[in-house]
Parts: sequence; structure tokens; C-alpha cells
Amino acid sequence: MTTARLTAATAEASSARGQLNGILFVALFAAAVTRIAQIPAIAGLGLSPLIVGIVAGAIYGNALRDGMPASWAAGVNFSARKLLRIAVAFFGLRVSLQEIAQVGLPGLAESVLIVVSTLVIGTWAGMKIMKLDRDTALLTAAGSAICGAAAVLAFESTLQSKPHKSAMAVGSVVLFGTLSMFLYPVLFKAGWLHLDTTGAGLFFGGTIHEVAQVVGAASNVSPEATHIATIVKMTRVMLLVPVLLVVGLWVNRAARRDVDASSASSQQGDAVQQRRPGKLAIPWFALGFLAFVVINSLHVLPQAATSTLNTLDTFALTMAMTALGIETRISQIREAGPRALTTGFILYVWLIAGGLGITWAVQHFFG
Repeated sequence: MTTARLTAATAEASSARGQLNGILFVALFAAAVTRIAQIPAIAGLGLSPLIVGIVAGAIYGNALRDGMPASWAAGVNFSARKLLRIAVAFFGLRVSLQEIAQVGLPGLAESVLIVVSTLVIGTWAGMKIMKLDRDTALLTAAGSAICGAAAVLAFESTLQSKPHKSAMAVGSVVLFGTLSMFLYPVLFKAGWLHLDTTGAGLFFGGTIHEVAQVVGAASNVSPEATHIATIVKMTRVMLLVPVLLVVGLWVNRAARRDVDASSASSQQGDAVQQRRPGKLAIPWFALGFLAFVVINSLHVLPQAATSTLNTLDTFALTMAMTALGIETRISQIREAGPRALTTGFILYVWLIAGGLGITWAVQHFFG
């Protein structure tokens, strides 16, 4: 008995060391990724450390994964799951209610209309037209609708989807978000958008994928446009909480419906082992996000502390994205990659055409 307990304790200690080594490995990898993202040529493209992280992680995971000890996998999974939830919650420190109030009803209306319409169109187009599975369609739509890679991470955690599905959604964010950063200023200066400075801020902030891409594009218009665009973008980030709560309820209801359908179709009664619906898929980290928004709005923390926490949070998100990349397999992406990218393109066309229409309507009715 003593020998058995000793063996179990030794195995548990070995597993804990393996998990810790995996977390440290991801942290070192993320530190290298952060440095790479600071290279002027990469930073100039508006590519955040999160995006660089998933790309570098995927390259490593597919080309060199045999070099990583199997015991480290638990640490990689911890970074891609539990650390991710913590980091998404702390992302709320980047948003304040005062900033959202500055753009008033026009900014809120722009954000709500863009987020809701893009999620609905993206999910419908992905599942019905491109025949994607529900998770891939939702992740692609979320990345375009809310806040790029950070939204993909939050939805991935709520849906408990496979890493390669997140990678495909992030790929769409990278491609079309980067294209927007260069295309939008050109269209504005050429007079093709027919928007004033306020309209440009609403349009840029309401339709470009990543925060960094919004700032990069709007800075080519004017400081005022950049200010408006940034606040509208952060208003979209704020909408992450209610959207995740609705999606969580929807996922749980779908799980229960599947169980009921399976039970109804069974002809063997109690002899068949019935599946139980999962726990209510409400992302509690989203409530943490909301709590940190309130904390940031009340100015409870010193500015230096908030800045430090935001830096640490970006690093934690980079770790999570890098870990997702390591777990991603290119062979899985090949199966749905073109269809996911086409869904992203459909959404991109909507964000430009529909976004212009929404911006015009918002300025006309709320301006």
C-alpha cells in the first residue's frame, strides 16, 4: 500500500512538473513572439503579438512538435484554456464607461448594429452557404464583428471548440483587418466613402477588426477621427459580454435539444445510456470582464497599475494564442480553410457596404 501511494505521489509530482514546464515553455515562446511583433516591419502592418503568436505557434506545432516532451502538453493546454479565461476578464481594464459616453448614442448605435448584423450574417452564411460547422462559423463571425483575435479567443473558450477552428478565424482577421488598415484611408482620401471626419471615425471604429488596425487606419485621417474610431471600437469590445452570455445560453439550449432528440429517437428505453446536457455554458469570465470595466470606470486603480496590468494581460493573451497555435494542426485547417476564408470575405464585403449604410443611417437619425 505504501509503495502504491509512493508511486502515485511520484507520478503526480512528475505530472505537475511537466505542466509547469509546459507553461514556462509557452511563456518563453510568447516573450520571443512579443519581441518579434515589435519589429518595425511587423508592427507597421498592425499585427499584434496575439496574431504573431498563433502563427509562430502553429509553425512550431506542425514542424517541430516532436521536440516537445509529451508531459508539457498539459501546460500548453492550461495556457490555451484557463489562462485564456483570466486574460479575457482582465481585458475589461481597457474599456471605461466614460469613454463610451463620449461618442454617445451614435457610437452605441453604430456598434450594436454592426455587431449584431455581422454575427447573424456570418453565422448564417458560414453554416448555410459555406457549409461550415457551427463553431467555425461563429468564431469567424465573432472575429469580424467584435474585436478580432480577442473575440475569437473569448468565443473559443465559451464554445470549447478545437484549436484549428480558432486559427482559421484568426486568419480571416489578419487578412481582412490588415487590408482595411491600408484600404480605408485610401478610399477616404479619394472621396469614395462620402464621409466627414465624424463619419469616418464611426465607420473605421465600427467595421475594422483589431484595435491596432483601427488606430493605424484612422491615424491617416485626423486625430479627431482616431479618437472617435478608438472609442467606437472599444464600445464594440464592451458588447463582448452580452453577446457571450447570449451565445452561452444558445449553446446550452442546443445541447439540451440534441439530448431530447436523441432520447426521443431511442427505441430501447432505459437500456440505452442517456447523455446529460452539459453545464450552463455561461462564460463567467465575461462577468469578470464587466467587473473590470466598472473598476476602470471608477478609477479605483492608479494609472500606472492599470497600464502594468494591461501589459501583463497582453502577454497572457499572447501566451494563450501561442498555445492555441501549438495545438493547431494544418491538416485540420485544410479541410475547411477555403470555406472559412470565403465566409470572412462575405463578412468583409458586408462590413464595407453594410457598414457605410449603417454609418449614414446613424448620422442621419442620431447625429
